[in-house]
Amino acid sequence: MHCVWRSVAENELIIDYEDDTAEVVFVVEGRVRVLLRTAAGREVILDDMTTGQYFGEMAAIDGQPRSANVTALEKTRICAMPDAIFRDACCSIPTVNMAVLKILAGRVRTLNQRLSEYAFLTAKQRLCAELLRLSRPRMGKENQRIVSPPPLQRELADRISTQREVVTRELASLARKGIVEKTRGGLVLNEPEKLHALIAEAMSK
Repeated sequence: MHCVWRSVAENELIIDYEDDTAEVVFVVEGRVRVLLRTAAGREVILDDMTTGQYFGEMAAIDGQPRSANVTALEKTRICAMPDAIFRDACCSIPTVNMAVLKILAGRVRTLNQRLSEYAFLTAKQRLCAELLRLSRPRMGKENQRIVSPPPLQRELADRISTQREVVTRELASLARKGIVEKTRGGLVLNEPEKLHALIAEAMSK
């Protein structure tokens, strides 16, 4: 059995929740979104992946049904590796084994972090944490960060498991205080230290 290369269209479903497929899928070019979708249509965004990343390794390892949906965010080129080949590579090539272990450990750490946020933070504080996660240093502006392109409020709501109206209200509050600012290039975090402070306040109680 060999790897299968193919192109998927924007918004095309690549893996569905509880599928019994088990191949590991590599993103060769493009972007995909990993999410959970309820029967009522609500979504929780788990991660976005781009060129060089892969998904589907859990089913390849344990043989259980898929635990999330994966959808292309744009036209994307993927490579599907049969689960048997993936497991053989993990068992026979130490560097591959260690790389997969590090990826899995990182995902567990991320899930633990999100679980603690859902348990201890308000929606506003979860929004602050997500903005910091999505941001990168703003070129030429010391101590500022930017989320670019600017995120849709609906997507932010799906990332932190709340309503879009809550995100709209809290972003407006942060903007009035000058902590964030929407520009043509993205959402600027003028004072990221204040976002950190809001999160730390909850964690210290």
